[in-house]
Amino acid sequence: MTLYCCAECFGDHGLRRSVIPSRTNVRGQCDFCNTADIDLVEPGTLAAEFEMLTSIYELNSGGKLLVEWLKEDWGLFPKLDLANAKNLLMEVLDDGEIVRRLFSPSQTFKSEGLAAWTTLRDELMFKNRYFLDEALDKDRLSVLLSHLTTSEIPPVWYRARITTSDAGFDIGQMGAPPRELASHGRANPSGIPYLYLGSMPDTAIAEIRPHTGEIASVARFTLEGIITAVDLRNPRGLVSPFLLQDASEVGRMRADVPFLEKLGSELTRPVLPRSAAIDYLPSQYLCEFIKKIGYDGVLYRSSVSDGINLALFSPAKAVANDVCLYDVQRVSVAVGRR
Repeated sequence: MTLYCCAECFGDHGLRRSVIPSRTNVRGQCDFCNTADIDLVEPGTLAAEFEMLTSIYELNSGGKLLVEWLKEDWGLFPKLDLANAKNLLMEVLDDGEIVRRLFSPSQTFKSEGLAAWTTLRDELMFKNRYFLDEALDKDRLSVLLSHLTTSEIPPVWYRARITTSDAGFDIGQMGAPPRELASHGRANPSGIPYLYLGSMPDTAIAEIRPHTGEIASVARFTLEGIITAVDLRNPRGLVSPFLLQDASEVGRMRADVPFLEKLGSELTRPVLPRSAAIDYLPSQYLCEFIKKIGYDGVLYRSSVSDGINLALFSPAKAVANDVCLYDVQRVSVAVGRR
């Protein structure tokens, strides 16, 4: 009996958008993840892509199963347990032995990005601000960020401001501040206003660190035109090895993913107000670079809620539609002993 798999088995956007749609002529229920009414392919049609991917791993009796590496390094097989993922990979590669052997990543592929960022970060914060001695490989950084870009951004976003008036702020006061009043932020340097938006009203309110009993004015914004942003929320889940040209590129990308995750953490990690002027410098540098190479903004996880944030470099690309008032009824605190 012929078995069929689908894009949901792998959880990879490269396979979902480019590879599988070009090879399918069957639609139905997947034999591996049980997703219904979806485009299906025979696993063996993906052999070339997976042979390239698995070639960056070497046999090692002290290593792990290939499936374990593919789950850990690339986020593959998110809906499948280990046994079913092994069965699928066996069908893809037509090899029942390879899925039982132990492997480790090849040491041929290394990344200098993380070490270079750590050094540059220290210099920005504590040594030099404008004339830097340390330098990143900006060409490589541009390539890496191109794998995290998206134009599939929700059209509606929110911005909040704490108000002391029962009337709140009017719609004309809910945009980005004028440049002479723009203080430093997570993404912007002082004097260069960006528009910070949250995916939901509670996300936007949480980001301004309110106190219980305060009133927040929340404006609903609609993005104008096509916005292309760098999405730093989950680099490991966004990078697709199946869109790369050869095994060398795949191996190099695997080595660089921790660097991308570090960049994402710069925009998410909590920062105390008293140290923000210094602690925000690395993320400001990163966002200035992203703006310089032509993107409209940055998507990043909220450090104080479950929502998503968008730092929009050009505030004019979002239009305020209306304003509502919200009462801050409760602010929760989570602590952990040091």
